Amino acid sequence: MMTATAPPLPGRAVIRQRWSDVVFLHWRVAPTAVAPFMPPGTRPDVDANGDAWVGLIPFVLSDHAFLPLPPVPGLGTFIEINVRTYSVDAAGNRGVVFRSLDAEQLPSVLAARALFGLPYQWMHAGLRRDDDTLEYRGRRRTGSRPTTRIHARPGTTPVDAELSRFLTARWGFHERHLGRTIHARNQHEPWPLVEAELLHLDDELLAAAGFADLAARAPDSVLATPLGHPGMVTEFARATTLR
Repeated sequence: MMTATAPPLPGRAVIRQRWSDVVFLHWRVAPTAVAPFMPPGTRPDVDANGDAWVGLIPFVLSDHAFLPLPPVPGLGTFIEINVRTYSVDAAGNRGVVFRSLDAEQLPSVLAARALFGLPYQWMHAGLRRDDDTLEYRGRRRTGSRPTTRIHARPGTTPVDAELSRFLTARWGFHERHLGRTIHARNQHEPWPLVEAELLHLDDELLAAAGFADLAARAPDSVLATPLGHPGMVTEFARATTLR
């Protein structure tokens, strides 16, 4: 069973970030739908029912710093919207496999691609907050320039269940980089998840990531962090190579 608390990092932290105003949209899919995207040495991670999942997750990333240096003013805060699925390797390490990560700050996009091989894309994005909703909008600046609009209302009912932990308590990612599969661990406090309502979704990022049919149907899980929450301080250790 997955736990809501992160295990200790295997070494010193090299990156620190704060994640806030997070919305988690998830769809059930067959494991065969995500298997082609798994890095060598990993396989689709499935829930207790044997289902794989695909997520569309927008959030605000702030206080980004390469440790031990402090955050760089003006470059450490931006919106990120990622499309992801979930993996497990032969050693039992569970992780995220990112199909795309769209972000506003070009230097951060280039750095993440160079350091970890992550499929970051440069996006123009915005967030509108009102009394009880979050509305993310974005358009990728490259390729076919897919767009997204995600409008959600975080609730107040706390959520901590086996499925919510499966979808959010991943504590690392797998990626193919420079001819090898890597696993990079992260840690933060347990997610303060609440139920949320999806008010509107108009998305092309899922299709661009290889999941053409998902945006046309309602997500099977909608979660968020509470409105007004200061966010989660997250630290990453150096990536290790899968044997």
